[in-house]
Amino acid sequence: MTGKRKVFIIDDDEFIVTILSKALQIEGYEVLAETITFQNITDKIGAYFPDAVLLDNKLSGISGLDILKEIKESGIDAPVIMLTADDTAETAVKAMKLGAADYLTKPFNIEEMKIVISNIIEKKALKQEVDFLRRISSEYLDENIIGTSSVIGELKTKIKKIADAHVSSILITGESGTGKELFSRYIHRLMYGDSKSRSKPFVAINCAALPEHLMESELFGHEKGSFTDAKTEKKGVFELANGGSILLDEIGEMKPGLQSKLLRVLEERTVRRIGGRWDMPVDVTVIATTNKNLSEAVKVGDFRSDLFFRLSNFYFHIPPLRERSADIPILTRHFLSYYSMQYNKKTIKGFSPEAEKLMTSYNWPGNIRELKNLVERLVVLENVEEILPVHLPHWLSGASIPETHLPDKKFTLPEEGISLDDIEKDLFMQALKKADYNKVVAAKLLNISYDSLRYGIKKYGLK
Repeated sequence: MTGKRKVFIIDDDEFIVTILSKALQIEGYEVLAETITFQNITDKIGAYFPDAVLLDNKLSGISGLDILKEIKESGIDAPVIMLTADDTAETAVKAMKLGAADYLTKPFNIEEMKIVISNIIEKKALKQEVDFLRRISSEYLDENIIGTSSVIGELKTKIKKIADAHVSSILITGESGTGKELFSRYIHRLMYGDSKSRSKPFVAINCAALPEHLMESELFGHEKGSFTDAKTEKKGVFELANGGSILLDEIGEMKPGLQSKLLRVLEERTVRRIGGRWDMPVDVTVIATTNKNLSEAVKVGDFRSDLFFRLSNFYFHIPPLRERSADIPILTRHFLSYYSMQYNKKTIKGFSPEAEKLMTSYNWPGNIRELKNLVERLVVLENVEEILPVHLPHWLSGASIPETHLPDKKFTLPEEGISLDDIEKDLFMQALKKADYNKVVAAKLLNISYDSLRYGIKKYGLK
């Protein structure tokens, strides 16, 4: 995401351009220059994505101020430093009014020029970072729920009532990828308010991530010497989350033995470390999430009925994305803005109506996570202003694969599911081996572009 800083030079004096280019390249900059024709100059600058532009005021047959005006009107987000042999205040004032970030008078000092460029680029980067952090603070880190559909509106109303009541336990259900953790953090913020929520702990733990004996230690902590590996005392997440909220993700995977101990904590509002002698009071809001049908799990004996009833006193269900299709365009634009800023790549301005229609009608089995991953992939791989149906994956766009390319055996999804990334990684590896590591041939075997193959190789650490 971060590479060499890029400078675009516009000057018809090749000697000056050579000196500037060498000086900047020594400093680690990447340089592109325009010295002959200045037609379609904004297109060239826009395609280069420079961090700064050095623009001579007097060019053959055209004024540098006219080009400056054209740059600013085109919306190119790059600071422009004017180079001028005219040291009058009038010229400087004109340049600054038109949007120049600074100007240097010829003959200029190379070291001074380096400092000016460095300061301006850093200032721009700092502004982008501040703007980015400010935006994600309100849109992402603050966990605002994005969507204007009626189902989301009703859900927000219900959540606010639950949060205002400061209930002690909440159950959130929903398919994988619907944003259960995002909703959990949203509840935490609503409970304590924007200012207080930042000082109140929010601790998340995945109930499926550890074996039962380690999970118990993570939840409740342990005293030194309470078991073989207990070299020191350890606070559990209930202690760490005291005064705030704890997220028990994938609660449906918790083993029955731990379920009974968790129920005791919820009922008595105290916790005792493994090997401990005293019960410690804890004031926490427990938010449990699951993609399982817990009532069915109770029927087959996988989940305690008393814990289920304790958790489900206050619960809500997050609908899958296919049931809130009106929110898909809004979410798509949100993720496009987010990843364009993250990767400092603003090529894509939006999605065509045809592409939006396809995305809205798609079933999204991976829900919001799948949508987010797709938009990130498009931002990284595509260099177009508008996403068209042709840029979307064939399973989303409805494009059929020629029968000659279909494998003899169709892949069957296992009952327990499988990681799409694992499948993709394996296919990349198979293609590379089949092509004897010729990337061009491997890309053709997968029916993807060469750039897409390179991205996949980098993503999965293949060689």
